[in-house]
Amino acid sequence: MDVTTSLKSLLLAARQYKNNKSSLNSSQLQKQIEDVSSLRCSSLLTSGQVLPSECLSGLLEVAGDPNTSHALTGAILSLLAQLASDDESKETLHSSYNIVGTLAAIVHWNRASPEEPVVLQCLQVLQRLTYNVRILHCASHVDELLSFLMLNIQSNNDDITKPCLGLMANLCRHNLSVQAQIKSQGNVKAFYRALINFLGHNCLTVVVFALSILSSLTLNEEVGQKLFNAKNIHQTFQLIFNITVNGDGTLTRNYAVDLLVDLLKNPKIADYLTNYKHLPVCLNEVVSLLHGKDPDTAVKVLELLVSLCSVPALRRLVCEMVLRPVALRLNPGVRSSAQTRGSEPCLDLLQWATGPLQGPEQCTLQALSLLTELFEEAIDSSLSDSAQSFVELLLPALQGLLQAPDPSEGEQLLKRHCIRAGRVFMPLTCPLLCGEDFLKTLVSQYISSELCMLQVELLLSNTQDYISSNGSGSDSQLSQMCSETVLKTLELMSQLKQHVADMETCFYRILQDQRMVMPLSLALTSNLRERVQAALRILFEAAPLPDFPAVILGESIAASNAYRQKEPELVVRGSTIQEDGVTYGKSFPLSTTGPCSPSRQNIDSLIEKLQTSMQLQEPMKDVHMSEIIDIYEQKISALASKEGRLQDLLEAKALALSQADRLIAQYRCQRAQAEAEARKLASLLKETERRKEELQAELSEQVLEVEKLKTDSQQLLQHNSKLQAVSDEHQNLKGTYNQLLSRYNKNEGMLKELQAAHISLTQQAEGLRKSNEGLKMRQERLSAELIQKEQQVTALEETVQGKRSIIAGLQAEVKKQEEQASEMEESTNLLKKELTKTEQARKDASIKASSLELQKTQLETKLQKKEEELSKHMQMIAMIHSLSSGKLKNDTSANLSL
Repeated sequence: MDVTTSLKSLLLAARQYKNNKSSLNSSQLQKQIEDVSSLRCSSLLTSGQVLPSECLSGLLEVAGDPNTSHALTGAILSLLAQLASDDESKETLHSSYNIVGTLAAIVHWNRASPEEPVVLQCLQVLQRLTYNVRILHCASHVDELLSFLMLNIQSNNDDITKPCLGLMANLCRHNLSVQAQIKSQGNVKAFYRALINFLGHNCLTVVVFALSILSSLTLNEEVGQKLFNAKNIHQTFQLIFNITVNGDGTLTRNYAVDLLVDLLKNPKIADYLTNYKHLPVCLNEVVSLLHGKDPDTAVKVLELLVSLCSVPALRRLVCEMVLRPVALRLNPGVRSSAQTRGSEPCLDLLQWATGPLQGPEQCTLQALSLLTELFEEAIDSSLSDSAQSFVELLLPALQGLLQAPDPSEGEQLLKRHCIRAGRVFMPLTCPLLCGEDFLKTLVSQYISSELCMLQVELLLSNTQDYISSNGSGSDSQLSQMCSETVLKTLELMSQLKQHVADMETCFYRILQDQRMVMPLSLALTSNLRERVQAALRILFEAAPLPDFPAVILGESIAASNAYRQKEPELVVRGSTIQEDGVTYGKSFPLSTTGPCSPSRQNIDSLIEKLQTSMQLQEPMKDVHMSEIIDIYEQKISALASKEGRLQDLLEAKALALSQADRLIAQYRCQRAQAEAEARKLASLLKETERRKEELQAELSEQVLEVEKLKTDSQQLLQHNSKLQAVSDEHQNLKGTYNQLLSRYNKNEGMLKELQAAHISLTQQAEGLRKSNEGLKMRQERLSAELIQKEQQVTALEETVQGKRSIIAGLQAEVKKQEEQASEMEESTNLLKKELTKTEQARKDASIKASSLELQKTQLETKLQKKEEELSKHMQMIAMIHSLSSGKLKNDTSANLSL
């Protein structure tokens, strides 16, 4: 059975089950799901077909029903796990379906029995789907899912603890809203203690999960500073390197590398790693993993090496490990197993960098990024000789990577080639490769002008296609990458134009192509310094050329700048307006010690001000409102955590006070009662004074925080007034659009009139052509008669002299006919000229009509895009406010009850 037939049967079975949820229909649907799973079609979601989308939507609806049997739900989860086997399918599941909300709902409905196989299976699928994906906190049942995970992580059931830890690590990573929600829970301290206890677990996967969660939640707090201080961090480094080298499964290695990558973003921990004494040995073993490993392992190793290169001191060490030979790289004390583990790391890196286009894409991209980092480090250093010898091996391979694929092989391979070509030119344009004549000569042996021309033509054509399509965000990102690759190609051509035949001619020919306007415009208006500098270098060479489209470039840059100024306003108009025109305030999660604390009162007053200011405003959108709310969430959570720490400090002080009382009582038994009481009074007085000073300092800090929050709220009100002015400007722009639309209608009427005139002139020209043909036929007939008469005159001239007068009359008549024919020819020429003028007028009118039609299409496309963005953001804000308004009402009722 083929895939289409199986999907149709599956869709029919799902519809029958939804109409009648009997056991027979349930078993039939389960059988159809198992049949589709056996086909192993992992590319169904990325094919863009309607049938797989309908089937998956129906299955998610069935799985989201709490009355569905566990067996049927398990079959659906198995199919989802199979579909989420690659990154593209995962992205499709997140962007087109409410996959996380459905799976979280399944966990929520079965929270009473977490040991059920369907719960474990659901958690495993969620862990796979949420890896390296940022989940929106506003998704359905996410709060319940977080509570479930925190509760079961603290349980003693090892079967449920491991998947809960992995899923929690995914949700917390790079997600401030989820982190704030976890920190606002009342049992967060017990949760921290449970995570710390897992650091001594015998399973390395559990240890890595716990470390990842702790680093996400507490790295910049007091708990994290204790966990990742100078004494403990070396054990963490050793654990991560042991897992990466020796391996406890691909999953554990991936999380260990991600943990180290996140820790390196902290400057203090990066400095600790730089001073780690076993780092050269560990790094040498990590580099050796590039030999003979699977692509998944190689990707994580390359990602780790690229992340290490972000630290200047570590990039030097990585460069030595990769480029220097093994004999010079290792110290005498290094184990012999590391020396004989594999071949040279540079050769292994070259192998991963030059993989086939159909192979693992991330391996090639990460390897090329690492090569660029290594070459930049090797410039003007002792490693330059080793790097130059490696360049001789690298250049033929890079030449092969620049060969364009066959267009018949599909658009996906073409996109991969464009992305990979951008990374290929990064090491080629490195100053090490093109800074010296020797290296330029070496590069010129492999890079020809034909290769560069084909590359630029391919990239420019793809850039124009993706820009003209005005498609999705991925196409826009790919267009940016193609434009950047074009500039890198031109930089390379500029450096090699004196060393490669015909390179200079091709270089200046490309610079005068009007399609170069878009890459130059994007680069000159970029916020990246390197792109602007590269564009300026190319523009410096292109400006003196006679046919360089400088005017079009200036218009493109001006249009880009104008669009950037208007872009926030355009995005603002599609984000916070609900259907009824009312905007609701967001509920902030808080964790306080009491309902009457000063911090809680300040926070409540701030929330009321924010809600009042947002409700009083006219319906509008602000692209930065979510960022502002996130900042306030962080500030509020920081205040709540500070209050919790102060409460812990007070509890610790009370405990210390009770211990002091017991010690005083013991001492009083050995000494006299009067002396003991005096000592006790002195200690109590001292403690009271110290506590008074601390409370005074705390009070002053709270007063400063209140003043700061008042200032922030005033700034927010000023920002809202600015947004009101932006809304007025939008109304003006709408009036301008209506005027342009009326002008377009007038031009369309003029076009119809010109078309009617063109049709009438065409008919007149056709009549003149027919009359001209008739006159020509008459002239030919007369010419034939004249020849016949002349023959008769010649034959009868000797015998009939009396008829000369008749012949003379006939000759005069012939002359008159010829004069009439010449006059007719002149009139025909005049009519031809008028016809040419009419045809030129028709062409001008057609050009004007096409330009007006293009302007209309562009305006309609822009309006459609803004309406789509408006609808998407309206749905998101409606969901956020519907969830948050309910939480706010609950908090308010709780405070009233207290």
